[in-house]
Amino acid sequence: MHYSGFYFPTDYGIDPRELAKAMEDRGFESLFFPEHTHIPASRKSAFPGGGDLPKRYVHTHDPFVTCTAAAAATTTLKVGTGICLVPQHEPIVTAKAIASLDYFSGGRFLFGIGGGWNVEEMNHHGVEYKTRFKQMREHILAMKALWTEEEASFDGEFVKLEKTWSYPKPTQTPHPPILLGGETDYTLKRVVDYCDGWYPCATKDFDPAVAMQRLKTHADEAGRSMDELTVSVFRAPADAQKLASYHDAGITRAIFEVPDAPRDEILKQLDAYTKIMA
Repeated sequence: MHYSGFYFPTDYGIDPRELAKAMEDRGFESLFFPEHTHIPASRKSAFPGGGDLPKRYVHTHDPFVTCTAAAAATTTLKVGTGICLVPQHEPIVTAKAIASLDYFSGGRFLFGIGGGWNVEEMNHHGVEYKTRFKQMREHILAMKALWTEEEASFDGEFVKLEKTWSYPKPTQTPHPPILLGGETDYTLKRVVDYCDGWYPCATKDFDPAVAMQRLKTHADEAGRSMDELTVSVFRAPADAQKLASYHDAGITRAIFEVPDAPRDEILKQLDAYTKIMA
């Protein structure tokens, strides 16, 4: 099992390049960056975590630029979005940005994706809450076509693309792994439909063995092999016994939270994580 971290790359926090190098030096496999393109000041959408929206949600750098900077500061660490709000990104430009990032990182990009929760944020992009997942699917399928086909085309409700050339192609074949966030059965149906991995959150009731069986059930129904799918658990517990159960269940990646804290505190937290990494 791999050990990873996620960090909101804020304009007031530790430089993501320094963080990436510090994590690589400590043996972490990867580092994920969440995103919000912006946060509407109306704040009509309640924060899913409850209470006030944390400051870091308003101050994030662009995830693709951040991943590029982190990759340039390291040699082996994988970098990823965790998650990218795909419906809010125009797919032609996004496909090129990701292919370029994958090229410059030497094939080290992991594409974590999701539909989003902030209704006003997505509305500003012309995205409707009720159809965001349908739009996400079309964006991903269109990007896959641009990454893998010489003359890509797509004809959907949200994306219409006549035969076109798009280069560079990603370094990874056929494209960077696509990991979908969420915990519902609807999420799992989408994972086995058009993704390469599942990106669930470690809620208090998360059972790794049950989670893996749920995924297997959906994979079997869709004719997908579990060998084709990874499971990366977001906000994994810093508990050696629980992590052992993750390993035994076949979890691919445990992703620890890197706190929104001063630089020295973050580095101390990384050191604490390394003590429980097998």
